[in-house]
Amino acid sequence: MAEKDSGGESGLLDSFRKLALTLTGVLQTRLGIFATELEEAKLQLSQLLLLGLVALFCLGLGIVLLAVFFVVLFWDSYRLAVLGVMAGFFLGMGIFAVLALRAKAAENTKMFSATLAELAKDREQLK
Repeated sequence: MAEKDSGGESGLLDSFRKLALTLTGVLQTRLGIFATELEEAKLQLSQLLLLGLVALFCLGLGIVLLAVFFVVLFWDSYRLAVLGVMAGFFLGMGIFAVLALRAKAAENTKMFSATLAELAKDREQLK
């Protein structure tokens, strides 16, 4: 009878080991998905930042040159009016950009959706 108990304990211990191995594998897979999504998000953010900076630089330089062009064009007759209109236009566009930026920042984006979906599947299977 003692032999039967040790066989039962061994089977239970093997079951716990298999369960631990399975849980470790699931956790490793989920962490791998999370790391991949994090890397993709980091890469996308760096690309967006670089492209945004290049676009801002080029647009800023173009706007300054355009403003100088209009001031020089109307230098003899309406230079103060042109400067006022250009300043108002740029301030208006700046305010619009700030409001658009605030609205975009307030949007709720779902990061790591694949990881969360896989964890939800795991949770449902465990129930």
